[in-house]
Amino acid sequence: MGGLEDDEPPSKRVKASSRELKGLSNGKSLKEPASCSFGASMARPLASQGDDEVIGSKGVKKVEFVRIIAEALYSLGYSKTGACLEEESGIPFHSSTVSVFIQQILDGNWDGSLASLHKIGIVDESIIKSASFIILQQKFFELLDHEKLMEALKTLRTEISPLSIKSNRVRELSSFILSPTYRITDGISGQGMVKSKPRSELLEDLQKLFPPTVMIPDRRLLQLIEQALDLQREACLFHNSSVGETSLFTDHHCGRDQIPSQTVQILQDHHNEVWYLQFSQNGKYLASSSSDNSAIIWEVDLDGKVSLKHRLIGHQKPVSCLSWSPDDDQILTCGEEEVVRRWDVSSGKCLQVYEKGLVGLISCSWSPDGKCVFSGLTDKSIIMWDLDGKEIECLKGHKTIRISDLQITSDGKLIITICKETMILLLDRESRAERCIEEDQMIVSFTLSRDNKYLLVSLVNEELHLWSIQGHVRLVARYKGHRRSRFIVRACFGGLEQAFIASGSEDSQVYIWHRGSGELIETLGGHSGAVNCISWNPANPHMLASASDDRSIRIWGLKQLHSKRKGKEKSLSNNGIHYCNGATV
Repeated sequence: MGGLEDDEPPSKRVKASSRELKGLSNGKSLKEPASCSFGASMARPLASQGDDEVIGSKGVKKVEFVRIIAEALYSLGYSKTGACLEEESGIPFHSSTVSVFIQQILDGNWDGSLASLHKIGIVDESIIKSASFIILQQKFFELLDHEKLMEALKTLRTEISPLSIKSNRVRELSSFILSPTYRITDGISGQGMVKSKPRSELLEDLQKLFPPTVMIPDRRLLQLIEQALDLQREACLFHNSSVGETSLFTDHHCGRDQIPSQTVQILQDHHNEVWYLQFSQNGKYLASSSSDNSAIIWEVDLDGKVSLKHRLIGHQKPVSCLSWSPDDDQILTCGEEEVVRRWDVSSGKCLQVYEKGLVGLISCSWSPDGKCVFSGLTDKSIIMWDLDGKEIECLKGHKTIRISDLQITSDGKLIITICKETMILLLDRESRAERCIEEDQMIVSFTLSRDNKYLLVSLVNEELHLWSIQGHVRLVARYKGHRRSRFIVRACFGGLEQAFIASGSEDSQVYIWHRGSGELIETLGGHSGAVNCISWNPANPHMLASASDDRSIRIWGLKQLHSKRKGKEKSLSNNGIHYCNGATV
């Protein structure tokens, strides 16, 4: 093949990888040695392989596929290999006009780059104007860097202003000339100066603006691979571990042993039905409440063993719910239509009692900053106190019903409560704007996802509904299988990235669904009474707790595994490290 000498760069070919370009200084041309020889011109598509040629079964265009591979090679620093791919395939990484444009930018040939901008295949005039503005702004700043104030002023008046876009930015640029305060102090020399960005970064800005057909986004192949891995993990019914390496050589697969499905501990310190339980945000504590008028704080040690820390005594009625403070140092407990108490977790001491005359309290929650306490009242209002018990605000009207959950989003913007038997109210605290979730069936309970994006609603017809509450409220998924006829049964999000849904059931079992697919993946038996509440440890995706009418709390972990090493059978506890793709050690 006739062509260039080995030590001569391919004609007008420039790599657009930000990783390589960042090392270039202004005014320095990009030169890349290539080990493959080329014809007198750049690689051109062969006559037999048009732009519409596809590969594989999904209609992938061969030209796009080859160009993305070339971009990956260049971004990894394999310039010679990338050049060989261009030559052998006959498919150029960039068109000759784009390559010329890139070199002009790197060389500071502003007039030439503006002319080339209209030839590289961009049809949207607004993009051309925006790109022109970015290029001319760079020219403006470089002129100021070299203290060529009159030339910078001319560029501003005759080239930038006539674009008639970004008027506020144009005024800012003019102030750099008209006012001495435009000068920025250089931290090293102490000299006043305006700094332009490296031209390689200018190329990155332009690349983000251009259509991907003109300049391929940086690391596009890596992005596609990461997206594919994410989709495989989301589709995996049992993916519940962040430990382990991900391989590109095999499809992602996790075994059923990633789901906590074995009872590893039974807690029997309550004297009556256990109605509610919740792990602390840091996963170091578990709190439970019971119809025996008490609540218990349990401590979770590093091995996952749970032990009683404090029994909280003081309520005169069954304790229906509780809520951890944002820092997990305090906890609220609510007696059934009684009072709310605030407790210190470290000492177990009651710090404050919140009450409202003869009106009973039915729910409790914290403000995100931990400085206020919220509660729903039997008169269907919501009250807010400071920590010392001073009433700050009371939201009157049908804001809640007598049996109710109450939650505040972590940004403090939304109060969420059941306002009618079939309706959940989303109340904006600042604007007082109201949005509603309307169900056809009576609502039993609800819980908010950790990212504040979803609400899981338990209904009287033995269904769980997952609602998206970002922007327009919409139903996302339904989960079925559990049993409920008479009691309040609660569900929760859980597992790695809250990829699972777990619920109690009146048939004495725990039900677990894969959140994305809605598929029921586990049914856990062991309790002898209705399972009222479930909580998944937010710090340990392999730890689940369930509360039951049988007066017990069950802690669920991974099933024990056995492996033979050196001829001896070794029993591994549920605290073993469980890897993705089914491997466990």
